[in-house]
Amino acid sequence: MSDPYIWLENIDDPKVKEWVLERDKKTREELSSLSSKLLERILEYYRIPYVVSVRLSRRGYYLLVRRYDSYVIERIGSSGSRSILVDSRDLGRNIVIKWMDVSDDGDRLVYSFSSGSDEGIVRIIDTDSLDVVDELYGVVGDIVWIGRDRYYYVRFYRREETPDGVKPPAERVFLRENGREEMVFGKGIPSLYMIGLDKSSDGSKALVTVSYGWRRSSVYAGDLFDPGNWSMIYRGGDYVSVPVDYVNGKYYILCFDRDGMGRLLSLSSSGDIEEVIGEKDYPLRTVEVVDDKFLLYYLVNASSKLVIASFNGEFLDEISFDPPGTVSSLDCLDDKCVFKYESFYIPYRVYLYNNNGLKVLDEQLIEAGDLGVEEFWVRSYDGTPIHVFKVYNKKRDLKKALLYGYGGFSISVTPRFYHMVIPFIEDGGSFFVANIRGGGEYGEKWHRAGMGRFKENVFQDFIAVAQYLKNNGYEVVVWGSSNGGLLTAVTLTRIPDVISGAVIGYPVLDMLRFHKLFIGKLWITEYGNPDDPSDREYLIKYSPYHNLKPNKKYPPAMIYTGLYDDRVHPGHAFKFAAKLEEIGVKYYLRVETVSGHSGADPMVKAREYADILAFIYKTLGMS
Repeated sequence: MSDPYIWLENIDDPKVKEWVLERDKKTREELSSLSSKLLERILEYYRIPYVVSVRLSRRGYYLLVRRYDSYVIERIGSSGSRSILVDSRDLGRNIVIKWMDVSDDGDRLVYSFSSGSDEGIVRIIDTDSLDVVDELYGVVGDIVWIGRDRYYYVRFYRREETPDGVKPPAERVFLRENGREEMVFGKGIPSLYMIGLDKSSDGSKALVTVSYGWRRSSVYAGDLFDPGNWSMIYRGGDYVSVPVDYVNGKYYILCFDRDGMGRLLSLSSSGDIEEVIGEKDYPLRTVEVVDDKFLLYYLVNASSKLVIASFNGEFLDEISFDPPGTVSSLDCLDDKCVFKYESFYIPYRVYLYNNNGLKVLDEQLIEAGDLGVEEFWVRSYDGTPIHVFKVYNKKRDLKKALLYGYGGFSISVTPRFYHMVIPFIEDGGSFFVANIRGGGEYGEKWHRAGMGRFKENVFQDFIAVAQYLKNNGYEVVVWGSSNGGLLTAVTLTRIPDVISGAVIGYPVLDMLRFHKLFIGKLWITEYGNPDDPSDREYLIKYSPYHNLKPNKKYPPAMIYTGLYDDRVHPGHAFKFAAKLEEIGVKYYLRVETVSGHSGADPMVKAREYADILAFIYKTLGMS
């Protein structure tokens, strides 16, 4: 099949950059008047410090915080004293600190930073002197300390072969000490298999997950200090299994077999397997060990609930949240845990949990005012009920809807603080979040009902919600990013008469070539293989790039991406924009030149949000 715009995939070609920047300039000029006004509204909330993640050590708590002008890593001491250890402004211009971790004793801090690309620098510092102890380059993670300056890490090979000659994408585990390293695990594991590394809470065992994409995994374990001893302890089947911990001579494994809701198993040294906690009505997402108990994290209608259970599976207590929200960054050490909670109008709370119950360590709140949250259900095309959140203004309803979705990779869309959405709601708009198939909101079966040849369910679920809103008098703009950008682009091609516009962010749009661009080959396990004729048959039926039709009337679209997005190739966005231009559809192409898929400097991101919101206001006729 010929591709007239394949040349736009060559982002190093000056002609491509000229083509892109010309359209980006036009977009910004057309939206600038409204965008500049909305930027100040967005910054009112974007200036509120936002905790990205929290980690626990024996020296205190570490917070990765996004401020309005930088990212910082703070330490809260046991006495409550606070100090800033790292500020992204000291690392260069337009820098994003993507993640951080800390050793159990709190003497070593590791953090990853870049200009928004997945590839970047991982730096380890001494938390007392703040001296740089070590640096790694590329895409690395899962740091596991086994000494003061001795640690394991996982390296992701995205371009080059692994040391044992396996083509990318692939991962390997290395042992590193004093700048020297050796590969210690992963030899012979094929491409498309990913490796997760952790250690048991008592520090004796390595816990390793080897996953084939998002479809299945096996568990390996062994003496933490002897990687030659690591071996498979649980193979499972065509489902996901992850190690939880090693306690009192038993391994504990979270297994998503049967109905895919998650059950906790114990594995004895003799190989005997027992069910400790069986499947419930809602999915069990993660399990942590704290003191002599399990802390279980469930999703109930896409909102978080924590349950405390004994080692024999007896339920002891539960923690629910009001308003419904999202727990993340759950980290446990010895007899305590920390985690972050947020909701649609709560930027964050950082909680400490121990035998005394819950304590708020830090929080940022806003005046909720007239903001309200409701939940309801919509029937999809096949009768499947789809859960929807509605965030709205109790006193002013203009019947203008912004509908958000994702629907893939078992990622759950849960209540979060969307900074750019608050002004929209204040001005009378309503924000809807659809929990469609393909995500993890209702377990692994829910995910698999939106994978591969069942991807059609994802689109039909989202379309059903959009149609429901239209039938109830709303003008609808759809919004999604990454896999969600695929979702909104498909919606644009399918129901142009129902929606008023589409916001398509950092999107996957050419479903016949995604596996040939950057790390797209990794997504074959989720989408299917375009080189397989049977998969290609269903991929081309929904591929947005191939389903734009001349002489068909489409509403306006905003496509936004980053020139240096090294995860989802920006060529997807460029080619789709070119196709829209060819058939005469009004579109806005916004291309950030100093960011990528992993984010951007806070002010860069705020300006991106302002332009997106300007498009939404313009499309819906809001002032």
